[in-house]
Amino acid sequence: MKQIPFYHTRIEGGFWGEKQKTSREVTVDAVYDRFKETKRFEAMKCDREQHEREGWKPHIFWDSDAAKWIEGAAYALEYEKNEEFEDKIDGLVDMMCNSQLENGYYNAYYNVYDTDKRFTVRDHHELYCLGHLIEAAVAYYHATKKDKLLGLVERYVDLVIKLFVEEKTAGFVTPGHEEIELALVRLYRLTGKRKYLELSEFFINSRGNNETDNFCRCDWMTERYPQDHLPVREQTTAEGHSVRAMYLYMAMADLALECNDEALFGACDKILHNVAEKRMYITGGIGSSHIGEAFTVDYDLKNEHAYTETCATLALSLFCQRMSAIRPLGLYADVAEQAMYNGSISGVSIKGDEFFYENPLTIDLSNHDKNTATKDKERYPITQRVRVFDCSCCPPNILRYVNSIGNFLYTEDNGTLYVHHYMNSSTEFEDKKISQTTLYPSCGKVRLTVNGNYRKIAVRVPSWCKKFDASAPYSMENGYAYFDATEVIDLDFNISPRFVVSSPSVHENAGKTALMLGPVVYCIEGVDNEGDIFSLSVNTDTVFEVKQDSFFGLPVIAADGCAKVDSGSLYSDIDSVKYEPRKINFIPYYAMENRGETDMLVWIPVKN
Repeated sequence: MKQIPFYHTRIEGGFWGEKQKTSREVTVDAVYDRFKETKRFEAMKCDREQHEREGWKPHIFWDSDAAKWIEGAAYALEYEKNEEFEDKIDGLVDMMCNSQLENGYYNAYYNVYDTDKRFTVRDHHELYCLGHLIEAAVAYYHATKKDKLLGLVERYVDLVIKLFVEEKTAGFVTPGHEEIELALVRLYRLTGKRKYLELSEFFINSRGNNETDNFCRCDWMTERYPQDHLPVREQTTAEGHSVRAMYLYMAMADLALECNDEALFGACDKILHNVAEKRMYITGGIGSSHIGEAFTVDYDLKNEHAYTETCATLALSLFCQRMSAIRPLGLYADVAEQAMYNGSISGVSIKGDEFFYENPLTIDLSNHDKNTATKDKERYPITQRVRVFDCSCCPPNILRYVNSIGNFLYTEDNGTLYVHHYMNSSTEFEDKKISQTTLYPSCGKVRLTVNGNYRKIAVRVPSWCKKFDASAPYSMENGYAYFDATEVIDLDFNISPRFVVSSPSVHENAGKTALMLGPVVYCIEGVDNEGDIFSLSVNTDTVFEVKQDSFFGLPVIAADGCAKVDSGSLYSDIDSVKYEPRKINFIPYYAMENRGETDMLVWIPVKN
C-alpha cells in the first residue's frame, strides 16, 4: 500500500491539534534549551580543547539527541516557516559538517576520543547515532530543501558500506542498538539509491546470523538482549531491550514492504501478536523490566515496577503504523492507538516541558518512603517529571512523534482509501482531498469527507467499539468497514466509559478493573480522591458522571465505589470490615502526575 505522509495533512484543533500546538510552541524550545545547557549541542563541534577547558566530555550517543531534536523541529517546519528553528538547525549542521573527517566519519565522541576504537565496540552506538542523523537529514531536506546534512550522512554511509560490506574490517557485523536499518530505508526512499536499501538488508539479514557479533557480557545480557538469538525471519516473540527490538521490527516491516518479503512480514506479524496478546500493558507500554529495559516472559506485567520506557511505546505504535501500511488488519491500528493515547504521551507533561522516561501503572508514595528506612534500596520509577535526563532519548522522540502524528491516518491501495485513525484534520494529496470533522476521542462521531478517485473507503472500527453506526451500508473485513466511495460518510463509534479486565494470567490484576473511554486509559490520583486510594473499590454497576475538562483535554469521569474503613487494628475478622460509599474520580492516564506528587492507580479492586 501507499502511505499518505503527514506533511499533506493539517490537524486543526481537537485533541492532536492541541498537542501539536504545545509541541511547536513549547516542547521544541524546551528540549533545545536543555540540550544546550547540558552541552549536547556544543559537543557537535568536536573541540577537545573546549572540553578540557570547561571540564566536560561528550557521551557516545549525544549525536542522537541532537539529531532527534533536528528531526522534530523539521517536522514543525512542515506546518509553518520558522526562521529561528532553521537558524538553530543550520548552526548545528555547520558544526557537524565542519567536524566531519575526510573519509566521511562523524561522531561527537569518537572524532576526538578513542579514535583507534572506531567501529570496534558493538554497543557504542556509532551506527545508532548515524541512523538518527540520517532521519534528521531526510526530514530537514524535505521541510527546507537544504541538503548540507544530507550530504554529510551520504558520505558517512559510503564509509559504512566500505568498512562493513566491502572490506569487512569493522569489529562487528550488526549494530548493538538498531536504528540505522530503518533510517537507510528512508534514505533510499528519498534518493532512490538502491545501495542504501541493500545496506539495510545486509544488517537485517546478518542479525542473529553471523559468528562475529557477541553480546553476552553478564547473566541477563544474553543474545536475546540485542535480538541476536535467531535470524530475524525465524523470530516469533518480542525479546530483549524493548526499544532496540521495536526499531528492528520497524526496519523489518519497511523491508518487507519494499522487497515484498513475505517471510519478513510473517515474522513481524507473529511478533506483534505476541506483544499485543501477552507482553503489553493496557497503556500500550512495553518492556516491563528495568534490567535491560527489556521484555521478560509472557504476562509479566507488574504495575508499580513497570519500566515501560516512553521511547518503547512510541516505537511500538510506529511499528504498528508500518504494519498497517503493508496489510489492513484492525489489530495493527488498534495497538497503535492504544499506545498513542496512553503510554506515549504520558511521557510528556501537559505543559509540554517536562518528561517521564518510565511510565508505571501504580505510584505508591509510601513505598518510596521505605527506601529511606532500608540500606538496600528497592527500585521504583520517579514520581515527578523532569526537564532533562542523563539519558535523554525520550524528550526529542516525543517531539518528532507528536509533530508527525498525521502519518498514522491514511494509506491507499488499488482504488481503496484506508482510514486507520481519527483526528480533526484536512488532507490534500495529489488530486485528492480528505477531511475529518471530529472531537475524537472524547466523542465517537466522525464526519469523513472524501473527494478523490477512489472506488472504496475502508474505515477501521476499533476493537473496543461495541456499537458502530454509519450513514451508508458497509461490509466488515479484518476490523475495517468497507464502503462504496461517496463524498460524505458519517461514523459514530459510540464512545462511552467502560470497565476492562485483564487475562487471569496477569496475576497482579486479579480482582481488579481498569476504566477506559474509547482508546483512553483512565487512572485515579490521590489529589482527586480523599484519603488512601489503595483502600478504594469500584462498583462496576455504576452510572458514570462524565464532565469535560479543559486542563486535561479530555473528560474526567466519576464512578460509584467505596472505601474500606480503618478499624484501628492491624488485623481483623472479615465480617467486621466496614465500607463507606465514595465517589471515585478518574482522569486520563496520560495526564498523571501533572499536579504535584501523588499516589496513582490504573487497576482498581472491584467491590463485589
